[in-house]
Amino acid sequence: MNSDTPATKAPAPRRIEIIDTLRGVALVAMATYHISWDLEFFGYLDPGTTTHGLLKYYARSIAGSFLFLVGLSLVLAHFPQIRWKGFGKRLAMVVVAAAAISIATYIGTPDAFIFFGILHSIAVASVLGLVFVRWQPLATLALAVAVIALPQIWRSAVFDHPALLWVGLSETPPRSNDYVPLFPWFGLVLAGIAAGRLLLSSGWLSRLADMPSGPRLLGFAGRHSLAFYLVHQPVLIALVWIIAQIAPPAAPDPAVSYLRSCEVNCTAQQGDAGMCVRFCACTLDRLNQEDLFEQLQSGAISVNEDERISRMASECTAASQ
Repeated sequence: MNSDTPATKAPAPRRIEIIDTLRGVALVAMATYHISWDLEFFGYLDPGTTTHGLLKYYARSIAGSFLFLVGLSLVLAHFPQIRWKGFGKRLAMVVVAAAAISIATYIGTPDAFIFFGILHSIAVASVLGLVFVRWQPLATLALAVAVIALPQIWRSAVFDHPALLWVGLSETPPRSNDYVPLFPWFGLVLAGIAAGRLLLSSGWLSRLADMPSGPRLLGFAGRHSLAFYLVHQPVLIALVWIIAQIAPPAAPDPAVSYLRSCEVNCTAQQGDAGMCVRFCACTLDRLNQEDLFEQLQSGAISVNEDERISRMASECTAASQ
């Protein structure tokens, strides 16, 4: 399955500028999604807007394109010989950036901090991907399909343990503002590796290298993707914050916001949108009947600690089945 290790040192790879441009396009797409997230965070969009519907799949397609390019780039940089010095330097930068993201989001949003987001996934996938750069492309592609399919057909409560949530096979999805676990996302990296090997064997690599690079700004962003990733979101948040000072968003209807947030969170956990609509409507009615809704909204009572809320949730779950 593995190809032979070459006896001589491989020449430095020629940079393929069109891939930098494609990475730049993915970065711009990511920034447009984050603008939507920021607008939701500041109240310009309804709660849950960015976590379901078209925007949900838009975000997934962006993450998938990044990981596919990670696999493709691994082949271009490290086949047939791994360049350990360059690999180690790049990996260290990604690991430090991922740790910084985790710390910053834990301080800002501790209930949904990023413990295994896109950078964490890229770091782990880069290490694992080195194992497969010498595999035959069809074998790698078959494994990619298996990795993508597995969480769709099998999960286990064993992986609900906090130490194993990064694997992606838990029965209960964790709360996080960016969650890109090993399964199924490593499958996209493997697909990129297979594509890279096929490009090499077919001779298409030289044709890609001769292609026009596209807009310089996109290529520049693609060559400095990590810096772009770290800088763009603080800049966007600052811009939306300035807008909010000049033209604050309209105050949302608390009941509508509650229903929207409840339905999104419930559907993410249960997978039954119809049941979640009934459940959330039931809990809202019960909260209003017992004069608890305003207390819940103000933070005077806690969802996790108040027995009355737990009782309502149990009764409404039974009624909505």
